[in-house]
Amino acid sequence: MGSTVIGSTSEKRPIKIFLPRPRGFCAGVVRAVDIVEKALKLYGSPVYVRHEIVHNRHVVESLRKIGAIFVEEVEEIPVGAVTVFSAHGISRRVQEDAKLRNLHTIDATCPLVIKVHNEARRYARMGHEIVLIGHEGHPEVEGTLGQVKGKITLISTVEEVKTLQPTDHGRIAYVTQTTLSVDDTREIVAALKKRFPEITGPRAEDICYATQNRQHAVKKLMDICELVLVIGAQNSSNSNRLREICETGGVQSYLIPDASAIKLEWFQGVDSVGITAGASAPEILVEGLVSRLNTLFDTTVEDLDVVEENVFFRLPRELRLPGEPQIPKIR
Repeated sequence: MGSTVIGSTSEKRPIKIFLPRPRGFCAGVVRAVDIVEKALKLYGSPVYVRHEIVHNRHVVESLRKIGAIFVEEVEEIPVGAVTVFSAHGISRRVQEDAKLRNLHTIDATCPLVIKVHNEARRYARMGHEIVLIGHEGHPEVEGTLGQVKGKITLISTVEEVKTLQPTDHGRIAYVTQTTLSVDDTREIVAALKKRFPEITGPRAEDICYATQNRQHAVKKLMDICELVLVIGAQNSSNSNRLREICETGGVQSYLIPDASAIKLEWFQGVDSVGITAGASAPEILVEGLVSRLNTLFDTTVEDLDVVEENVFFRLPRELRLPGEPQIPKIR
């Protein structure tokens, strides 16, 4: 842990800023962004991307500037075009529609989401009815729901466990969205196991390592900060969970897209501020927020090392350019 004085002016009120590690981009996001960039290098512009590659406007706009075109449905993509599927995963229907349009597809689905798809399909082949713990309408959830042939029920609360009516209590399994609250999901799984003692689930939690690590880090901020700012998009599930964890713990917290969204009244009477970022928010946004606070206050910044991350995901084989490392770079 190190400490660095960013600015010092007697007219400014002192505030201490804590920056936890890990924060920001996870390996799945790094891989997804690299896939779009390398597809553009290989095939030229345009490269079409179904859905936002990750839930962050700044990332999407930076890719749009170099030739990516973002669409919501494959029907919007010209026949035969190069197409990237977002990190959130897709349904079988989307895969079939892409084949009908003869699209050259590159799948940027996070490997941890693919793991959930594989688990769900395996349970279905075993004849189990499946419970998916997740948030309705989230692209990852829609993709997982669309990967299963058989009965699959979506729930998001402990109360909904009481409403489940499986055909056979002995042939039921569960999987989860990867970006949920660790604590909330643990409660739902416990309720499922209590009601259905024979329920089957994955050996390890489906919630991804990055989501768990960032939630663990934000809990450390809660112990030492009066205010926590989470950088991330409003439609980012993992970013929303970070803010909710702080609120539940009684710490004032706001989810903001970038430094332009802060309000001075948030800092009244506040001497310590924690800044973190969701898994799809680039580090440049954290730097921008720290710089903005430095213009307003006499800031001291301290790094808070909570968990070491060294996870990397390989790029699809067709995008590994000659002479380039096979592991994507960290941003």
